Amino acid sequence: MTVYIDPPTWPGHGRMWSHLVSDVSYDELHLFAADLGVPRRAFERDHYDLPSHRYADAVAAGAVEVSSREVVRLLTSSGLRRRKGSRAGRRA
Repeated sequence: MTVYIDPPTWPGHGRMWSHLVSDVSYDELHLFAADLGVPRRAFERDHYDLPSHRYADAVAAGAVEVSSREVVRLLTSSGLRRRKGSRAGRRA
């Protein structure tokens, strides 16, 4: 199982956020997130939003650190990218 995480550089709600993604399946991503204790409500379209204070936890659990650009490339090349506003992009 390989799950990827970008640096916490995305601002929102008074904190910084990372994106946690899989390039294999949403099931793999949901399992990793559940094992990490991330609530399902943190899933948005094709990724989990993870607050900066959980970044080290995700890496310690096996998430591979990549750039934000690489997260988009991985999602797109795997066919798992769900763009905002698309029908397929609604919460799963």
